[in-house]
Amino acid sequence: MRRIRRRRSTVGFAVATAALLTVLGSATTASAVPADKPQVLASWTQTSAASQNAFLAARARQGDYAAYNFDWSTDKCSSSPDNPFGFPFENSCIRHDFGYRNYKAMGAFDANKARLDSAFYEDLKRVCTRYSGATKVSCDGLAWTYYQAVRVAGTKKASPVG
Repeated sequence: MRRIRRRRSTVGFAVATAALLTVLGSATTASAVPADKPQVLASWTQTSAASQNAFLAARARQGDYAAYNFDWSTDKCSSSPDNPFGFPFENSCIRHDFGYRNYKAMGAFDANKARLDSAFYEDLKRVCTRYSGATKVSCDGLAWTYYQAVRVAGTKKASPVG
């Protein structure tokens, strides 16, 4: 009789342990988004060239940030040309989309929209520094136009301009 009780309690303990490990395993998988997600997002959406470069590096290694569940989708410059008159605005639009989509998903879009739009404009102006003379003036004018479009029309719609 003593032997049977010992075997039952061992089996019961093993079953209870397996069930607990299954529950704990599920809980860790479900809550895998790192707590520093807002800080990482903020670091990639500032107006500085360092922030832009950090975002572009992270975008090239998206898999390294899979746990954050960032939305990397983009429609680039929406209905505007990605590279108007040969000016490469595409990466600026991609970063802007990233900021809009992820701050919307976090419910913090309104508090960050002005900074996201300003970062977009700074990115565009950095593109324009590659040029000189009339070409730079044209690039700067287009950068201002793209910025005004997102500032005014880039609200809460599904596919923001830029």
